[in-house]
Amino acid sequence: MYTLLAFIVTIGILVTVHEYGHFQIAKWCGVKVLKFSIGFGKPLWSTFLGKDRTEFIIAAIPLGGYVKFLDEKEALETNENIKFSESDLKRAFNRQHVLKRMAIVLAGPFANLLLAALLYWLLLMSGVTGIKPMIGQVIADSPAASAGFMPNDVIKSINGSEIDTWKEASFAFVTESLKSDSVEVEVLDRYQKTQIRNLNLQSFDFEKSKQDVMTALGLTLYEVNIPARIGEIKAGAAADIAGLELGDLILSVNQKRVAYWQDFTQEVRQNPDKPIAVLVRRNQQEVMLNVTPKASTVDGKTVGIIGVAVLDSRVTTTYFSVAVALKKAVATTWDTSILSLKLMGRLVTGQLSLKNMSGPVTIANAAGESADRGLKPYIAFLAFISISIGVMNLLPIPVLDGGHFMYYIVEFVTGKPVPESILIIGQKIGLFLLGLMMVIAFYNDIIRLITG
Repeated sequence: MYTLLAFIVTIGILVTVHEYGHFQIAKWCGVKVLKFSIGFGKPLWSTFLGKDRTEFIIAAIPLGGYVKFLDEKEALETNENIKFSESDLKRAFNRQHVLKRMAIVLAGPFANLLLAALLYWLLLMSGVTGIKPMIGQVIADSPAASAGFMPNDVIKSINGSEIDTWKEASFAFVTESLKSDSVEVEVLDRYQKTQIRNLNLQSFDFEKSKQDVMTALGLTLYEVNIPARIGEIKAGAAADIAGLELGDLILSVNQKRVAYWQDFTQEVRQNPDKPIAVLVRRNQQEVMLNVTPKASTVDGKTVGIIGVAVLDSRVTTTYFSVAVALKKAVATTWDTSILSLKLMGRLVTGQLSLKNMSGPVTIANAAGESADRGLKPYIAFLAFISISIGVMNLLPIPVLDGGHFMYYIVEFVTGKPVPESILIIGQKIGLFLLGLMMVIAFYNDIIRLITG
C-alpha cells in the first residue's frame, strides 16, 4: 500500500504539472479550455471553475491525463453536437496560428523539464550529502588501471565539471561515455598533488552499467572500518520507535558481537519484520533495546531497515548558493535529458537490450523505495522521472506531443496542414508503437518480479 500510494502521488504530481503546462500556455494563447483531467476513465470528482467554466476532473485510472480544448475539427470527428458562437470560433484550437499550436503542445514536456530543474535547484540549495569520491582498490587490467589511477586518489573533476560525491562521478562517467571515447579526470593523489588521468571509455558496457558503473571501469570506493555509532535517525522509523538515540554505539545484535557498522547493517538487513535485541553503549552505560526492522524491497530483494545512518568520515555535505545551485540544476536536467535521449536511441538501434525498458511496476517500486529513504531521495527520484516523461513526450511519435509538433513543423514549412489521410496513418503507427513499448515494459516488469 505504501508503494502504491507513493506511485499514485508521483504520477499525480507529474501528470498535473505536464497537463498544466498545456493548460496555461493555451490560456495565454487565447484558446478556450473545456476540460482538465488528471487520470482517465470514470470521473471520481469534478467541478467547473473560471470564466470559461473549465471542468476540472480527477478520474479513476491514474496513469495519465489530458486537457481538452475547444476544437471544431474534433467536435466533427466525435459527432459532438456543439454550437459554436462567433467569439468561441476565434478561440478554437484549430483556428490558432501554427506557432501558437506548437507552443501549446511543447508546453507539457517543457513543464516536466522545468519541474525537474526546480526540484534539483531546491535539493542543491538544501545541501547535497554523499560519499567523498576517494578511490580504494583499482581493479587490475581495467580501464582505470591503464589510466594510472591509484588507491587514495580523490576525484575532483571530470572533463572540467566539478565532482563532489561518488554518485556524481558515476553519473558523469555515463554521460561523458555518450559524448566521447575518453575523459580527462582531475584527481588529488595521496600526496595532495593534482594529477590528470585520461580514462578510456571505449570498453564501457551499458548492459553492466545498471549494476555498477565505477566497478565496470575498474574503480572501487575507499573502504574504512567504521564503528557502529548512530549518526542519524529518521523520525518515525523503527529505530526511533525502539528508542535508539544519536551517538549510541552498537555493541551486539541478538547477542552477536558487532565490531563495525557493516556488521550491524548486515544483521538488520537479514531480519525484515523480525524483532532483534540490540545492545548499545550510551553515556558509559549499556542499554538493551528491541528493534523490529521494517521489510523493504531494495534491488529486488526484501531486506530489513530501521531508518538510521552512521557517523562516517567519508560522508560530505556540499551547499550551493542560489545562483550556483540554479546553474547546476539546469545543467543536471540538460545532461539527464540528453542521456535519456541517447539511451533511447541505443534501444532503437539495438545497441542496448530492450530488457532495460521499465514499466509502471518498476516505477512504483522505485517510488516506494525512494519515499521510504526520505524526502530528499524521493524528490531526486521525482525529478528524474519528470525528465523521463518530458523527454518521452518530445519524441516524434504520432499521438505524443512530439508527434503533433512534427506535424505543425510540416504545416509551418509548407503553409498547409498535414493531409487527414496521413494523420490517420500516423495515429495508427503511433498507437502501435506505444502499445508495443508498453507490452515490452510490462513484460520486463513481470520478469523482474519473478526473478528478483
